Amino acid sequence: MFKRKKIYLICLALLFLIWLNNTGLFSHREGQDYKILAHRGLAQTFDESKADWDSNTAAMIDPPAHPYLENSLPSMQAAFDLGADAVEFDVKLSKDKQLAVFHDSTLEYKCGVKGEIQDYTMDQLKKMDIGYGYTADGGKSYPFRGRGVGQMPTMDEVLERFPDKEFVIEVKDGKLETYQVLWRKLKTLSPERLDKLSVCGASEEGVNWLRSQSRSLKLLSKESMIRALIKYELLGFTGYIPEEMKNAELRIPLKYAKFLWGWPYKFMERMESVNTRVELTAGGADLSVGFDDVTSLESVPKEFGGYIWTNKINELHLKED
Repeated sequence: MFKRKKIYLICLALLFLIWLNNTGLFSHREGQDYKILAHRGLAQTFDESKADWDSNTAAMIDPPAHPYLENSLPSMQAAFDLGADAVEFDVKLSKDKQLAVFHDSTLEYKCGVKGEIQDYTMDQLKKMDIGYGYTADGGKSYPFRGRGVGQMPTMDEVLERFPDKEFVIEVKDGKLETYQVLWRKLKTLSPERLDKLSVCGASEEGVNWLRSQSRSLKLLSKESMIRALIKYELLGFTGYIPEEMKNAELRIPLKYAKFLWGWPYKFMERMESVNTRVELTAGGADLSVGFDDVTSLESVPKEFGGYIWTNKINELHLKED
């Protein structure tokens, strides 16, 4: 009986230590508030639940509520003016090895031109109309046709226009060369400027190559993030932080974040201690679902302190238009 009682006491002590190591009761995060990450700037919206990676989203847009087109300099400026702390934009490699800011796998949907970014020089891309294919009524009208000529920027133009702003750069093609060109650009920046940037990539090879060039650059790939979160779920109660979680950009759905050890206070302290930024999305497995109205903001944990993902920063009423 004494031996059994001793085992119970040891188990209770271990459970108490685990709780103590992951509780937010002793956190020093008072006064912290979340930051806003605007997806592709202030963009035209569509039903994310009906879109796949190769969907023609230009033909799925809601009736336009503003004149801005995704991934353009005006859309980024509008997002910052409305209170965004950071903007996510997409890059692909052009024929003449420049990083064009564009999302789709084909130019046909938005620009009405056959082929991909890699098939054209940047001068040719500048002459295209990125608003050509947008329609909210099944093709009866095209409200942005003719308005997007010359609005496809390069990454260099984005960073030159906004020299002190935070960005998440998402590489949308799987070519290693794209990551190599990207790094040739990034390595010329100051450490202070580089600290305000992070890179997400669809190519595990490309992200791993970037890691081989820089230990401090914040990186994200879906595969490495999943590995890191599994390791953290298994051992995070001890305070262990997987290597894949260090110097990283994590994009985590709120649905799953609630089950992370120490969430949110202790978890955020751990991530900040290893130079990692956390993006919180509002959906489940779909990492593009955002906090897109005022009501949705109520679900963000108090004093979260990381970034919340939004597709509709104009609906959050952070600043008056």
